[in-house]
Amino acid sequence: MGPARLPVSMIQRILQIILPVFGVVAAGWIYGRVVRPDIGWVNRMNMDVFVPALIVSSLSRRDFSLRENQALILGSLVVVLASGLLAWPVSRLLRVSPRTFVPPMMFNNSGNMGLPLALLAFGEGQLPAAVAMFVTSNLLQFTVGTYLVRRDAHHLHLLRSPMVLATLAGVALSTLGWQLPGAAGTAVEMLGQVCLPLMLFSLGARMVGVSMRDWQVGVAGAVVRPVVGLAVALPLGRLLGLGPVPTAMLILFSSLPPAVLNFLIADRYDQEPQKVASIVLIGNLASIVFVPIGLALALRGL
Repeated sequence: MGPARLPVSMIQRILQIILPVFGVVAAGWIYGRVVRPDIGWVNRMNMDVFVPALIVSSLSRRDFSLRENQALILGSLVVVLASGLLAWPVSRLLRVSPRTFVPPMMFNNSGNMGLPLALLAFGEGQLPAAVAMFVTSNLLQFTVGTYLVRRDAHHLHLLRSPMVLATLAGVALSTLGWQLPGAAGTAVEMLGQVCLPLMLFSLGARMVGVSMRDWQVGVAGAVVRPVVGLAVALPLGRLLGLGPVPTAMLILFSSLPPAVLNFLIADRYDQEPQKVASIVLIGNLASIVFVPIGLALALRGL
């Protein structure tokens, strides 16, 4: 028998999902190359306003239940923590500080890239579940992630961030079964819709200024991040008793590249930021290969 081949329909579906995402990233990169804008304020506005609005509107939707998605949220937590455990000995083999290498292997681009991909792959109805996974990863990065980079880091101000406050508000609304009233709910939902294309565009623009000086560790990280994630996620769906769609979402989540936030934290605490920048940049470039693989594995069960 010859090697297994993806059916043409599957290839077309994967292309329909990834091409718009990488197209917006490419547009941001081109704009960043030509204009050289200061996108710091754009990212801050996204993190302070648009992403919190998306979190609140998604978690408070009538069709989203925390209880029904708790196994998927647990799965994303396991993928993050187990990826770090698997990456730790790899960092030793590479002779790279675990404080530099391990956090980017744990915390993936579930916001900038993961949310748009989930929207295109699984539809708007599954976006709140993808947001819940994104929130789980970010809460871990604000706490466990910063502790790994800097043991004496102060977490109190991070826990007061708009994203964390929006998460608490969204969880409270979901638990109580409340929705935001009419016009207010519509306004918050509109603000949340801004963040997905803006995330992709700003990701492309930010990648312009990142150095590839430490390309060896960047290449290693680009491979290790999705490999350890998939190694954890592929058997995890069955172990947690997830249905086909949540399992597919968990597999896609596990194949995503390192988050840009890893570089921002490394830069803030002076933990070899140039190496982390290379890991993030090359990892996101390599996602052109690994995200389609993750999508193919995710969609095969649907």
